[in-house]
Amino acid sequence: MSGRDGLPGEWQLVVGLEVHVELATVTKLFSASPNRFGDEPNTNIDPVTLGLPGALPVLNRQAVELAMRVGLALNCTIQPCAFHRKNYFYPDMPKAYQISQYDQPLNIDGHLELPDGTRIGVERAHLEEDTGKSTHFGGSGGRIHGSDYSLIDFNRAGVPLVEIVSRPDIRTVDEARQYVNELRGILLAVGASDAKMEEGSMRVDANVSVHKPATPLGTRCEIKNVNSVRSLGRAIDYEARRQIDLLESGERIRQETRHWDEGDGRTHTLRTKEDADDYRYFLEPDLVPLAPSQQWIDAVRAAMPMLPAARRARLAEVTATASNSEAAMVVVERGQDDYVLAVAAAGGDAARALVHVKEAFADSPSVPAADLAKLTTMEVSGKLTATQAKAVVAELIANGGGDAAQIAAAKGFEAMETDALGSLVDQAIAENAEAWSKFCAGEGKAMGALVGAVMKLSHGKADGKAVTALFNQKKG
Repeated sequence: MSGRDGLPGEWQLVVGLEVHVELATVTKLFSASPNRFGDEPNTNIDPVTLGLPGALPVLNRQAVELAMRVGLALNCTIQPCAFHRKNYFYPDMPKAYQISQYDQPLNIDGHLELPDGTRIGVERAHLEEDTGKSTHFGGSGGRIHGSDYSLIDFNRAGVPLVEIVSRPDIRTVDEARQYVNELRGILLAVGASDAKMEEGSMRVDANVSVHKPATPLGTRCEIKNVNSVRSLGRAIDYEARRQIDLLESGERIRQETRHWDEGDGRTHTLRTKEDADDYRYFLEPDLVPLAPSQQWIDAVRAAMPMLPAARRARLAEVTATASNSEAAMVVVERGQDDYVLAVAAAGGDAARALVHVKEAFADSPSVPAADLAKLTTMEVSGKLTATQAKAVVAELIANGGGDAAQIAAAKGFEAMETDALGSLVDQAIAENAEAWSKFCAGEGKAMGALVGAVMKLSHGKADGKAVTALFNQKKG
């Protein structure tokens, strides 16, 4: 017997995610050094970045505004806040403390709704500065343990971050993946970050625990810095099963921070988990509290773009499809939904346009909306089969547009007459007697073989819907 998400027995998964997002500012959070990825190591630095004596931080207004955009997009309350020093020593933290927000964060009490309607609470989304980056050489796994030497790049130190902390509302691996994907779409929509996980501008920590129904939540373990959605799913699944194995063997879970190794597909202990007291938080003495005015908050709210969920809902209404359908999800993620709406406005069939854009338009559409609109009307009227329409769409993309009717005529595409189609159906039945017998006996899969036979006989000119209707008619 397995529980939800395929876990053994009655075990249930509980996950909370902490997502660190680098903000798309021109300069760093507290200094004028460039916030830029890919530059030569240790070139985007200054006395503030390195924590040199006498250097004082100055808060970046653009970073605050982008953080407020994130908070509003996540339905948070924006409140007066303060900065604290989070004290710990690590080689890539030159000051030996990080300026962050502790008990007075900027954004609190929000939520994110997944495409399937599940609501995940957002506890807080606070501002802080990023650390530098250590690169370990020699050994295996890119970790400091066992390496021969390490190099430190301080370019990333001081880059503005928003840390988005979910509540422990996630109950399946799929929900965790959906959460990160939806959050990434929101960040891109509001222009807060490029959210490139492969470059580290969006990093995920997963707090994972397991328990059984009607029992207290279990001890959590944190998996640090997972850098892809696929790895996140694998890491959570492995960690949950590791904890279940320990508990069923009579052992206890130790609260700790763990590292996901993509190579061996396992999590490994990094360190025992610190609590807030270990960081010795105190108010940053060089920064005054921040209290965004209501006028500023209202101005940020007024400039907010339509978010992915609203865009999917708008697309679903026009195309008469589900807002969480694969086509709607893909087209909105690519930013092609306005184009589909333009095709509909030009008199085209929105549902067919959605399918074609999802399947054939990998990049920004270069075909005029009116040209695709004409193609979709030919398709829904029966002048072109689905196969023929795909061929015409490919030609439209290759040429950057064109007259769908002329392209179809040049390719010799024309609708088959009913009589001609009927004779091909009869021929397919005669040549595929076994498949016809199975279809008549109620075996639905046999229909595919019969329709395929007609499509082959017609050289792809037959309309699949009309063929299916004829077979059902003959079956009686």
